[in-house]
Amino acid sequence: MGILCPCGVSVNAFSKKNRVELRGKCGTIRGDLTYLADVCVTTLGKSTLSLKFVDTGRPSVNDFLFTANDITSVVCQKEKLGCSVTVRGTGIVNGKQYPFTAVFEDHVFPGHDSVRSFVITGFFDQNGAVFVPQGSITAIGCQQL
Repeated sequence: MGILCPCGVSVNAFSKKNRVELRGKCGTIRGDLTYLADVCVTTLGKSTLSLKFVDTGRPSVNDFLFTANDITSVVCQKEKLGCSVTVRGTGIVNGKQYPFTAVFEDHVFPGHDSVRSFVITGFFDQNGAVFVPQGSITAIGCQQL
């Protein structure tokens, strides 16, 4: 991130075969999720965040790429076993803008990093926590809380 960041998150995570909800689709859909983020509370205008979904049941039918175009809030919270970072703002999917909230957890114990939730209001809900490989999420700033 280049400068001192009192609260933020770096994410490069992938998770296979997750059951998610897409608005307008009946039931859940199974697919792969790729999360990328470089977010800092002091440089919101330069921060980036994206979510890619690939439908593994019906390839390319429900695939999408969500890209944040305005990150408005970053909140870090020290947890007993690590740090959670909540990121809010708006982003674009298929040319349409939606608000989003994503909660990333960086845990001290191996195998426990997770995307606690990722909701694109009116479009997508990842349906609960998604565990990702340890080190995929790096929270910045909780050690100072």
